[in-house]
Amino acid sequence: MKKPVILVTNDDGITAPGIKNLVEVAKEFGTVVVVAPDSPQSGKGHAVTLEDPIRLKKVDVFDGIEAYECSGTPVDCVKLAKFEVLKDKAPDLCVSGINHGSNVSSNILYSGTMSAAMEAAMENIPAIGFSLLDFSWEADFSGAQKIAREMIKHVLENGIPHSNLLNVNVPKLPADEIKGIKICRQADARWVENFQKMDNPRGLDLYWLTGEFINHDQRKDTDVWALSQGYASVVPCHFDLTAERAKEEMTKVFEK
Repeated sequence: MKKPVILVTNDDGITAPGIKNLVEVAKEFGTVVVVAPDSPQSGKGHAVTLEDPIRLKKVDVFDGIEAYECSGTPVDCVKLAKFEVLKDKAPDLCVSGINHGSNVSSNILYSGTMSAAMEAAMENIPAIGFSLLDFSWEADFSGAQKIAREMIKHVLENGIPHSNLLNVNVPKLPADEIKGIKICRQADARWVENFQKMDNPRGLDLYWLTGEFINHDQRKDTDVWALSQGYASVVPCHFDLTAERAKEEMTKVFEK
């Protein structure tokens, strides 16, 4: 049987340890093609490059793996992978990550990791974003690799019914200490932000964004709860942002 084609991307950059660990897992399941940013692109969300040309360069970063570094955003990487690198032949799966740090709850809206996966899903490509709750470049990825192996196998065999996108977060634990996988809802949690004001030597005001992540959700079926209990969280997502209940209520008012 023909091997599935798996597109690997990320937002931490093509030399980040996380993507190296994800490539090692993905190549167990199929033919891997990597298209990833040439520099860190965290927090870029679903940004695309419109005003500047994008550079795409073939590189020898992963032994025996076709790989390209891209000067654009994570979403640019997926677009170029599909339309240029793969010549409009959609891969069987897109995996993004493994991100250094959490992408739970509302973080999905800011995350370059998840936006790359969402772009693939919008192109009708099953996609998974992987994140490890450890920002360190020396992080232990054994647990994240274990979960990635299980989720990639499942999606290649079964697809993602009623969705094309999974947001997977893995606790900062060794592989043998992760309790398992919980299928979750997105927690009602967000960043409460603040700006630290300072000035440069010319007296111009500068601002540095800081903040604290606050969880308002005490339910025991959320991604935040699952991770706190030692489980990997899996949230099925979609890019349709329609608020169905609000739509129903407003329809009653305006379409009598």
